[in-house]
Amino acid sequence: MHEYRVETDAFGEVQVRADRYWGAQTERSLENFKINQPQDRMPTPIIKAFGILKGAAATVNMQYGLDPKIGKAIQEAAREVADLKLIDHFPLVVWQTGSGTQSNMNANEVISNRAIEILGGKMGSKKPVHPNDHVNMSASSNDTFPTVMHIAAILELENELIPAIKSLRKALQIKTDQFEAQKIIKIGRTHLQDATPLTLAQEFSGYIAQLDFAISRIESSLPDLRLLAQGGTAVGTGINTFKGFDEAIATEVKRMTGIEFKTAPNKFEALAAHDALVQAHGSLNTLATSLFKIAQDIRYLGSGPRCGLGELSLPENEPGSSIMPGKVNPTQCEALTMVCAQVIGNQTAITVGGMNGQFELNVFKPLIIRNFLHSTRILTDSMRSFEKNLVVGLNANVEKIASILQESLMLVTCLNPKIGYDMASKVAKNAHKKGITLKESAMELKALSEDDFHKLVRPELMIGPANYEK
Repeated sequence: MHEYRVETDAFGEVQVRADRYWGAQTERSLENFKINQPQDRMPTPIIKAFGILKGAAATVNMQYGLDPKIGKAIQEAAREVADLKLIDHFPLVVWQTGSGTQSNMNANEVISNRAIEILGGKMGSKKPVHPNDHVNMSASSNDTFPTVMHIAAILELENELIPAIKSLRKALQIKTDQFEAQKIIKIGRTHLQDATPLTLAQEFSGYIAQLDFAISRIESSLPDLRLLAQGGTAVGTGINTFKGFDEAIATEVKRMTGIEFKTAPNKFEALAAHDALVQAHGSLNTLATSLFKIAQDIRYLGSGPRCGLGELSLPENEPGSSIMPGKVNPTQCEALTMVCAQVIGNQTAITVGGMNGQFELNVFKPLIIRNFLHSTRILTDSMRSFEKNLVVGLNANVEKIASILQESLMLVTCLNPKIGYDMASKVAKNAHKKGITLKESAMELKALSEDDFHKLVRPELMIGPANYEK
């Protein structure tokens, strides 16, 4: 049996397990919002951000009259929160008040009780450290939660997602350089039909460019996310703070994280809207569409092994069927594309969340940040998995690529300048209808000489613009 202590709030007394640092408001949230699945817990990066912000606030508040003894105890407790040493004491789910008030109070209560413990006091007494008067000094949930949303988003993007994109890009570049050295020419495809040739390296260079643009788009969204709402308090006016408090908080968070955070120039916008997160996730949505295309292409190019395109050989990581012996599936491609579909779904939720700012406060904050951080995490993890378990071990099936290239009727395109589009079309259609080669069809129709055919139909001359000759 667990032992309990009594915690109090404005509604009265609440029984809380004695070994838990949270207090009355957290306990009430657990009772009132039993919409609880493990994946619905407030994301870990938010808890870390709470620790950073509460520690920064204690530092600044000591400049505005907070007892240094209390302030230093808050700093120590907040540091433990930021280091995730107290993660088990943050049990709340995202399905709560839309301002994130319960989670803000969860942080206040945990830090308060831990600070009381550090100072040798009695947990639950709110003495000498009060969760509202001291930990939440000069703050409101309405400016605190959007601030931790931005801190968490920036830390995940800069420390996790962007490095994962760059790592995948590097792996694709290594593979592209390998294909370039092999001088592999293959048939291109448009509308899922044969088209003119290109090199395998050229095809993969398109994937690299997509990732380069993805990095650029995400990085362009970072400056807005580095703007912090702290100091706006309840509705953006800054009531119960002091002049310069907002800038001091941003400076301290910058010092603690090494990231160029600044105070938001307009606190009314910072509390009531989350356009910066909607825009930033739009870049993640675009990344998801890019990754979907890349994974889908590789999946199709690796189809087979005997009855598909078979131009690429994908690593064999695990058995693929419970009934068909020896079958191996493109599982990394499938996993990545499913992740992309989820991110695209998250975009819809975040868009709806961003729309729900009524007057001075957006009230879908937990939904927005939960889906944002979900996207950053699954994109990061899936790209790392895709790189390690597929891209690194990817190889070209040179003989199959060459065989398909020689069978393509679209090599006829290089005859256009010599015999014209209409005659070239007749050559291709005749070859397709009779099941003969382009050369045989051209000779049959007397479209050009055999010598001219061999001079013109050379795939290696079809992979770039020709030099103009007068």
